[in-house]
Amino acid sequence: MTSSTFDDAKGKVKEAAGTVTGDKKLENEGKADQVGASVKEFGEKVQEKVEAAVDAVKDKLDHK
Repeated sequence: MTSSTFDDAKGKVKEAAGTVTGDKKLENEGKADQVGASVKEFGEKVQEKVEAAVDAVKDKLDHK
């Protein structure tokens, strides 16, 4: 489980607990955790694509 997946799950639990108990602050914290997880996941995907692009350029330069 990635860090962003864990943060998303944690956010869903917080949001559900806040909804069930009527605690709007906890519910909003859960929603915020989920948004943070989405941002983190996007950043991880961008990093993977950049690393792949750098590796591809290195491979082309090494084969010349």
